[in-house]
Amino acid sequence: MSDAEPPPDDDAAVTGDAEALLALAVQAARMAGGLLAERAHHGAEREVASKSTPTDLVSEADVASQRAIRELLAQRRPDDGFVGEEEEEGTSEEGDSGLSWVVDPLDGTVNFLFGIPQWSVSVAVRDDAGTIAGAVYDPNRDELFSATRDGGARMLGPRGAVELEHRPGSDPSHDRRTGSDAGPGGEDLASAMIATGLAYDADVRRAQARVLERLVPRVRDIRRLGSAALDLTWTAAGRFDAYYERSVKQWDIAAGALVCERAGLHVHELPVHENLPWGILVAPPALCDPLLRLVAGP
Repeated sequence: MSDAEPPPDDDAAVTGDAEALLALAVQAARMAGGLLAERAHHGAEREVASKSTPTDLVSEADVASQRAIRELLAQRRPDDGFVGEEEEEGTSEEGDSGLSWVVDPLDGTVNFLFGIPQWSVSVAVRDDAGTIAGAVYDPNRDELFSATRDGGARMLGPRGAVELEHRPGSDPSHDRRTGSDAGPGGEDLASAMIATGLAYDADVRRAQARVLERLVPRVRDIRRLGSAALDLTWTAAGRFDAYYERSVKQWDIAAGALVCERAGLHVHELPVHENLPWGILVAPPALCDPLLRLVAGP
């Protein structure tokens, strides 16, 4: 645990205090990230199975990571609910406290299995009003992204802590990326770097390809890297200008969307269309409307 992170307070965690809940989310994400990094160091997973399609994979690493997170949370907050990505008996539990943990124990499984260092662990806690706190940990870069509902968003990495705050036109990197043609808010669609993801279902991908065909000529470039949680947090950190994706699940986006919101970005839902499942768009205000016109429909 970094010196910049306060140790979890067991007494405070029981009360549901947002900062204490965040500290527990951070502890869980870092612990699971360490376990996954150790497995990655030792090479390929011994057992890999398919879930929804032959390209939707789950490994021993996913299951082991979720089990470790679940055990930690059960020890610290036994009355909370739990929702995890990997389907094990009793994976989803309601709980009695009014709080529920939403966990993606390995976001970017395919990358992990192929040795591509772009995967993460996402841990969030929510109540009836939405997400209270969330953490996304990237073990490959030792970067931790975190936020609370009523606080700010930040990134803690090898170079220290950085507050994540979108201020239109104030980021010097926009001058480097866009030159003098940026729009009134410092963002311009033609100069925007957009992150996205593709579904596992072939029919959905075909529909997504039509959206991409419409989008690609209008933006600087597209990136599809494979971890929705990191796509979100990298957008909050300014590495991407915007992000959208269909077929994401609650565990993919719970923590990352909160980080984006608290960094000052707007999060929009993408409505369901034929062969285009529900999704989200995250962007600064100046890019929201033009991007929604391009990606919200079939």
